This record gives sequence, structure tokens and C-alpha cells, in this order.
Amino acid sequence: MYTVHFYENKNLLLSQWLKNIPSVGDALKIKGRKGKVVEIQKVNETTIHVQVNLEKKIKKAPLLDTNKKKKR
Repeated sequence: MYTVHFYENKNLLLSQWLKNIPSVGDALKIKGRKGKVVEIQKVNETTIHVQVNLEKKIKKAPLLDTNKKKKR
């Protein structure tokens, strides 16, 4: 078992105990966001740091209806 820490730009996203280590280029889904493994660093025998590149969140602005009257 390995302790795997997933990072995005020096920000810790997730820490897990895993039997299998992800390889570079693998597709992941962390916290509902899709991403790919960019780099793997072995710290010691059981600790591994994985750099992940996640897709950006797209924020949708609410549509404003200009026909409605404002309440006072």
C-alpha cells in the first residue's frame, strides 16, 4: 500500500492509500473534476506525490430577465 498525495499547483487536493500507483498521462476524476497526471515524484518507499492538471471550472452567469418589474 502506498500513500498517494494528489497536488495541483502546490495545492493538496487528495490523499489516499492505494495499491496501484497512477502513471503519467492517466485520466483521473477528483472532486468531480476531470484531469490528467502530469508528474510523479517518489518521496520515500511508501509516499508518492502526484502532480495533476485539472480542467477549469466554468461558471455560468444567471440570465437576467429585463421584462420583470422590481419589487419595492
